[in-house]
Amino acid sequence: MTLHLAVALDGAGWHPAAWRAEGAQPYRLFTAGYWADLVAEAERGLLDFVTFEDALGLQSTRLNEPDERLDQVRGRLDAVLIASNVAPLTSRIGLVPTTSTTHTEPFHVATGIASLDHVTRGRGGWRPQVSARPDHALHFGRRVLPPLDLSGHPDPAFTRHVERLFAEAADAVEVVRRLWDSWEDDAEIRDVATGRFIDRDKLHYVDFSGEWFSVKGPSITPRSPQGQPLVTALAHDTLPYEFAARTSDVVYVTPRERDDATAVVERVRAAESAVGRAGPPLKIFADLVTFLDSGGAADRKARLDDLDGDELVSDAHVFTGTPEELADLLLSWREAGLDGFRLRPGELPRDLTSITRGLVPELQARGAFRTAYDTADLRGRLGLPRPASRYAKAVL
Repeated sequence: MTLHLAVALDGAGWHPAAWRAEGAQPYRLFTAGYWADLVAEAERGLLDFVTFEDALGLQSTRLNEPDERLDQVRGRLDAVLIASNVAPLTSRIGLVPTTSTTHTEPFHVATGIASLDHVTRGRGGWRPQVSARPDHALHFGRRVLPPLDLSGHPDPAFTRHVERLFAEAADAVEVVRRLWDSWEDDAEIRDVATGRFIDRDKLHYVDFSGEWFSVKGPSITPRSPQGQPLVTALAHDTLPYEFAARTSDVVYVTPRERDDATAVVERVRAAESAVGRAGPPLKIFADLVTFLDSGGAADRKARLDDLDGDELVSDAHVFTGTPEELADLLLSWREAGLDGFRLRPGELPRDLTSITRGLVPELQARGAFRTAYDTADLRGRLGLPRPASRYAKAVL
């Protein structure tokens, strides 16, 4: 079975001192060319898709407020706009930006991601993300959020608050998916002779009414090539596993070792059962932060740790080693029931290039990775069917 591989792109890399490394390009971080070059390299390596990180506040080492650090990257470009910019410069790789479900209207998200799918001819995706930080909420003035509590023993009120954020996020994804279906595939007629551009009977009100959203529809954007662009979610525990099972096609998980991967897969499948998931099971991708070299990756990471003044801490497993060693790890973890991996390059562009020109050839030599793209659309590449519009009348 061929592995699926994705790469998560974020700034200068996932190490906070990566912008100071030899070969880094901090002067290009906020340029279109920087992101175009990274995605072109990922496509050269035949990767399934790339994701683009985003957030509604400046990066911070503090949990609930901005910090005063001047030695780490601060600021970013909008993820959906990055994806849209690089779309015409690529032809096969999937593009999956992140947006907030907490402070962003689902109607805007639906049109943006559908437009991305049109521009890419079926390679668009989306990662909905809960924005729980109180300092992010202050940018919008619509609500006040309580401080985050990741102690492991939060009070019941905070637990209920988090549950409500995920319930709101699930409603947001439901609205987006309904809007994607609100145009049937053949709603556009474009008949110059009769003067009919659309068939009004094939545009549908979504009529969603819930606690957080009331959306009439239809969308302003015709149904896109995939029908439903790929939806992905990052999850670490039961509540986000269930959110992914309700809403998504792909879930990113963060096991620490081989046995942990087995346990995580079992928890994801249990979450699918708990919510009564219908349709194809979730594709499960494990996230790993990677420092990849033919030799000296651990020393390189240690130098970055020294520059930052602290050892890198991540929610995901941090790998340092050679392409051969990483290939061994991926093939071993795959046996736990994983469908693929989303690699987070510690340092860009260096670790991305090590993935595409070191890891990929190693996996190809073992018959574990493609040697050419076999499908044009992202859903097809992952073995997911193109869903019919829920509003289309069944053909008898």
